[in-house]
Amino acid sequence: MNVVLTIILAVQMLAALGMIGLILIQHGKGADMGAAFGSGGSGSLFGASGSANFLSRTTAVLAAVFFVCTLLLAYFGNLRPTSSGSVLERATVTAPAPATAASGAAAQIPGGTSAAPQPAASSGAVPAPMPAASGAAQIPTK
Repeated sequence: MNVVLTIILAVQMLAALGMIGLILIQHGKGADMGAAFGSGGSGSLFGASGSANFLSRTTAVLAAVFFVCTLLLAYFGNLRPTSSGSVLERATVTAPAPATAASGAAAQIPGGTSAAPQPAASSGAVPAPMPAASGAAQIPTK
């Protein structure tokens, strides 16, 4: 698949460079007036009117090749594999760490106390609320 994308990208770049060169070579609309009065029209490679047809048709063909390559690159860029599924489907659910490990990690902090809530007993008792650390943490009421 990478080889195909590389080939399409190389063809697109060559078509773009070819279009740039051909557009720069072409004469403007005002140049035809000078050729009508004999200013170098006979000395050109394609004749007085042949160059406009050849260069404009070649530019149109290169523009079509560039457009097709752009569409193919966009299609292959948005192509997603269907067999692997989404990221959420492939994710594995891990169990949370036990509470004893969390309180042990909090106890290793220097100068701190273990303020992790203890797990409730299996008897269904509701744990008591934690007391406030100081009076500054309390919000005065009216």
